[in-house]
Amino acid sequence: MENITNSAELKKAIQLLEVEQYVCGQQLKEQLINTYHGFNTINLLKSTLKEVVSSPFLIDNLIGTGLSLATGYLSNKILIGVSGKLFNKIFGSVIQTGVKNIITHTPQSLKTIGQNIIQNFLHKKKSIT
Repeated sequence: MENITNSAELKKAIQLLEVEQYVCGQQLKEQLINTYHGFNTINLLKSTLKEVVSSPFLIDNLIGTGLSLATGYLSNKILIGVSGKLFNKIFGSVIQTGVKNIITHTPQSLKTIGQNIIQNFLHKKKSIT
């Protein structure tokens, strides 16, 4: 800023500073309103859902979890059945949990095995025809 030598320059500098202060105040108010709307409950839910849906691992996680739960449940029903005995129910729950944990912790190896089985099945089917 230049050196002010007379009262006219001083008044002009004060006016410029007042305009600058007003503009900065308006920008601050806008930012405060935007921040308030950003912390609104609905907007927080929207932004969280957008992040979750755009996550590249969401589909893999959902499929893996669903597959592990379904496989654990089916293994329980196949091995134990619907028997009413307490020991069988406990044993079935242990098997169900074990299968679910194995599938949850090693999804890539199981995915590879599944792909190999499907490829072998399709290859055999093509060679038969």
